[in-house]
Amino acid sequence: MVSMRVRVLFFGMLKELSGKSEDFVDLREGAAVRDLLAHYRSLPRFNGALSSIAVAVNQQYSGADTVLQASDEVALLPPVSGGLPDSSAASSRDLQSATVKPRRHAAIIRSPIDTQRVLTHLKMGEDGAAVVFEGVVRNQTRGRRTLYLDYEAYEHMALQQLEGLASDALGKFQIRDVAIIHRLGRLEIGETSVLIVVASAHRGPAFDASRWIIDTLKRTVPIWKKEYFEDGAVWADGEPFPAEIPRANS
Repeated sequence: MVSMRVRVLFFGMLKELSGKSEDFVDLREGAAVRDLLAHYRSLPRFNGALSSIAVAVNQQYSGADTVLQASDEVALLPPVSGGLPDSSAASSRDLQSATVKPRRHAAIIRSPIDTQRVLTHLKMGEDGAAVVFEGVVRNQTRGRRTLYLDYEAYEHMALQQLEGLASDALGKFQIRDVAIIHRLGRLEIGETSVLIVVASAHRGPAFDASRWIIDTLKRTVPIWKKEYFEDGAVWADGEPFPAEIPRANS
């Protein structure tokens, strides 16, 4: 039987269950996503963990019937809790620079987010409103004292998703420009994990666009956070994927 090999990526709790961040699986030629999932469902350590996940093939959300090709990259994605080492650093420099006009609307970075610089850079004379949303690390979750958070992402796909959100917002709302920056790595209490800045002629569309972006981001962009407490650490419960994203068990 002719076989092919695909690369599988794990994130969040799935990475801890598997004990590694990637795997390579040999499948029959013509196999689909459901065949790959059947392989992992047969492993005791995954015991039910795949029931709520989504799957991305080559950084695109994909259903169980998607046919795989040799050398495909398949990511198993737990519900998200929300966000390119060198290339993302370049994007962040563009977005946070007051002198360089960004080519992109989004960036993923590992350094502190400079909100004022991004805001100053985005605003223009024709704007009557600039709405700033900051997601901030708080010191407790459900009554447990939080020490710090650690964010990870499927970075290439997350950046594509953030760019797509910005483009969609520009089409859905009467806004002039938008910037979205998400930070990864360890964040201390009070630090900004995500920044959204929306500029427009009027405040209404800017508020609406900002709310839509953060709500959609937290359900669709493959970013996860691990919360560290005095008595242990857990991956934050993610919001269920929206209906338009196919589930692994569909």
